[in-house]
Amino acid sequence: MNEPENKALLPAGMSDTLPSDAAFESQVLDELLSIFSGYGYQQVTPPLIEFEEGLLTGLGAAMSPQTFRLMDPNSRRMMGVRADMTPQVARIAASRLKNAPRPLRLSYAGQVLRITGSQLRPERQLSQVGAELIGVTEATADAEVIVMAADGLSRLGVTELSVDLGMPTLVPAVCRDLNVSEDGTGKLRLALDRKDAAEVAALSDEVGDEGSKILSAMLLAGGPADKTMDVLNGLNLGPIADQERHALAEVVDLVKTAAPDLTITVDPVENRGFEYHSGVTFTFFVRGVRGELGNGGRYIAVTANGVEEPSTGFNLFMDTVLRALPDYTPQARIFVALGTAKECAEKLRSEGWAVVSGLRSVENPRHEATRLQCSHIFSEDAIVKL
Repeated sequence: MNEPENKALLPAGMSDTLPSDAAFESQVLDELLSIFSGYGYQQVTPPLIEFEEGLLTGLGAAMSPQTFRLMDPNSRRMMGVRADMTPQVARIAASRLKNAPRPLRLSYAGQVLRITGSQLRPERQLSQVGAELIGVTEATADAEVIVMAADGLSRLGVTELSVDLGMPTLVPAVCRDLNVSEDGTGKLRLALDRKDAAEVAALSDEVGDEGSKILSAMLLAGGPADKTMDVLNGLNLGPIADQERHALAEVVDLVKTAAPDLTITVDPVENRGFEYHSGVTFTFFVRGVRGELGNGGRYIAVTANGVEEPSTGFNLFMDTVLRALPDYTPQARIFVALGTAKECAEKLRSEGWAVVSGLRSVENPRHEATRLQCSHIFSEDAIVKL
C-alpha cells in the first residue's frame, strides 16, 4: 500500500520560519535598515521576479547557474527568480535613479532563491539585507560600507567579529606584469583557489622563477592584516600589481582607523565567490558560528546607456547573523478575558505588551492564558504574572 502523501514535506533547502524566529528576524532586519538609514542609505525594494534578459545580464550573469527560471503566462517571455539582490539594485540605479546625484546610497532587504545550497549554507531560500554605494572610486567608499556593516552587526550584539579583506584583481595584475598567458593565469588561479602551494611552485614554467616566488609568498601571506601587508610590501611587484597593492593597503588603513576594535585579516589570493568584483572584497565572520555573516566588495555597475559606474556594497545573510546574536527575548504576552474594556487592551499595547484577547467566555481565564502561551493575565484591573 502506498504511504499517504506528506503534504508538509518541503523541498531540500527550504524551511518554515516559526513565530519566535520570524519575529526575531523581522526585528533584526528593521534594526539593520534603520542603522543603514542613519548613514544616509535609502531603502529600495526590487521585485522577486524579473525578465531573464534583464536579471541575468551585467552583474547578474554570474548568478545565472543559480537562478530558477519560469515563463510569464502573460507575455510568454522567460523570467528568473532573483538569486541575489545586488544586480537588481544596480539596475535600479542605472535606470530609475540614473539622474539621482552620485554617490548614490541604497539599502534593501528581501528573500532570494537559489538552485543549490553549499556545504556551509545548505539553505536555498535566504533572507538578505544589504547596501550599495554607487558612483565613486575612492577607497573611502570601500571603508564606509565595511565599517557600516561592522557597526550594524556590533550594535545588534555580535561579538568577536572579524572581517577578511581580499583583492581578487591582485593575482591577475601580477600575471599581466609577468606577461603570463591567459591559459597559465587560469591554471594559476585554480591552484591558488585550492591553496595548493605545491602546484603554484610547479607552475614556474608558466610564470617564471620570480613570479613563482612572488605568488607562493602571496599564498602563504594570508592572516592578520599588519603581517600580510608587511609581506606584500616586501615583494617586488610590477607597476600594475603595485597599484592593486596600494589600493588594498589604503582600505586596510582606513578601516583600522575608523573601527580600531574590528579584527582585520587579509587573504591576497582569495577569489572564489568574488568573480565579478573589481577591487577590494570582504567577508565577515564570527568565532564559533558556521559560515560567513555576509560579504561584499567593489564592482562595476553598467548604466542604461552603457556607461560604467564604480560601486561597492555588501549582503548580510540573516540565517548566520541570527545564529551570531544573543538569545531572543520575545514580546511578553498578556491575556485579557472577553468583555475587558477596549481602553484597557489599548493601554497595554501602548506599554509594549502583546495582548491576546479572549474570544469566548471561559470558566478559568488563568488556564486559558497558559494554554495560549501567555506569561501574564489582566485581572481585576491589574497585571498578574502566571
